[in-house]
Amino acid sequence: MSQPDLFTLTPRFDGETFEPERDEDRLRGQLSKVRALMLDGHWRTLQTISRECGYPEGSLPGISARLRDLRKPKFGAFTVSRRYLQDGLWQYRVTP
Repeated sequence: MSQPDLFTLTPRFDGETFEPERDEDRLRGQLSKVRALMLDGHWRTLQTISRECGYPEGSLPGISARLRDLRKPKFGAFTVSRRYLQDGLWQYRVTP
């Protein structure tokens, strides 16, 4: 089964503070970058994902949220695995 194209999905982001006109394009772009990077199946920390996608360190909560979004059926129902490294540091991997 092929994964849906993020640009043709009709489901939207949601949440208490989500405002479509303000947030939809930004979140969809961030999700697209994270998805494209992570589908190679390599393990990465949030810091590495942020850096490789071109986002500042302050975007780590957003990167984490996009990984959670990838688990949702409306955004592809990917498997997002994590493994503990040390000192509170985790790595993540995305697979279909």
